[in-house]
Amino acid sequence: MSETSSVPVVHPVAIPCRDGVTLGGHLWTGAGRTLIGTVVINPATGVLARYYHYYAAFLAEHGFDVLTYDYRGIGQSRPANLRGCGYRWRDWGELDFDAALRFARNRKADHPLFVVGHSIGGFLPGLSENAPMIHRMLTVGAQYAYWRDYARNRRAHLFFKWHVIMPAITALYGYFPGQRLGWLEDLPAGVANEWSFRRSRMESSHARQAREEILRRFERVTAPILAVAMSDDEFGTVPAVARTLRYYRGTDPIHVVLEPSDLGHEDVGHFGLFHNRHAPDFWRDTVGWLRDGTNPWPDKRIWQKSLGERTHG
Repeated sequence: MSETSSVPVVHPVAIPCRDGVTLGGHLWTGAGRTLIGTVVINPATGVLARYYHYYAAFLAEHGFDVLTYDYRGIGQSRPANLRGCGYRWRDWGELDFDAALRFARNRKADHPLFVVGHSIGGFLPGLSENAPMIHRMLTVGAQYAYWRDYARNRRAHLFFKWHVIMPAITALYGYFPGQRLGWLEDLPAGVANEWSFRRSRMESSHARQAREEILRRFERVTAPILAVAMSDDEFGTVPAVARTLRYYRGTDPIHVVLEPSDLGHEDVGHFGLFHNRHAPDFWRDTVGWLRDGTNPWPDKRIWQKSLGERTHG
């Protein structure tokens, strides 16, 4: 594809949320190129924003401004004491992602706004009141951790780890000490417990009187969505991604499944696509989707809502 590139410049930013919490992040810009629009990158649960910095720099080299940020309770947005902070998973969508959208829109109101969401980051946009601002979305392994969707051969292990051990340790410490265990980052208790006790229907984790409004927010998302799953992803499996996409009723998501061999590798998993080894393949192809809305993998599509069923596979 024909592309212009420029050396990116990174700026630390502070993103104010409407409840008074301030998030830490970075803005990636490039000089000497025509701006396509701004990309907001939503991390996975317990993953620092800096994990996506190489990808952000790549997008900035190819015509985008890019906003990376840490959710409340994580990295640069971590309070002095996680115990008793009261932060919940849903706050990451209703407050944090919403603030990131408004921050990006206020900077460049006359340019399109794009979202790249990894894991829970592909689910959170539906919780934001301002999600109708989004022009186009790319999701990678988008799921909200319902245990029955985990890969069959890993389900028992993952259930015990995240839905038995994690809530027990969280109750003991008042937060989840993931760093100490080598299990991702530390998490606020509210986030860890929403993960541990997530039900098959997402809205069941919200108060009964709030459920209709949550579903309406998802329906107000009209941006085209390209949802990528890896065949060796133990979290973001085909059923997990499909469960997430069904909430986006106001758009017609395209769901594709890639094999590691499609990218020239033996394994990729849940986290691998944001490693810089994928700059020549996956990263390059995502530019076409974000910029032009072109699905780089039309032969890998397995499901589209308008078709009502899988197209193959």
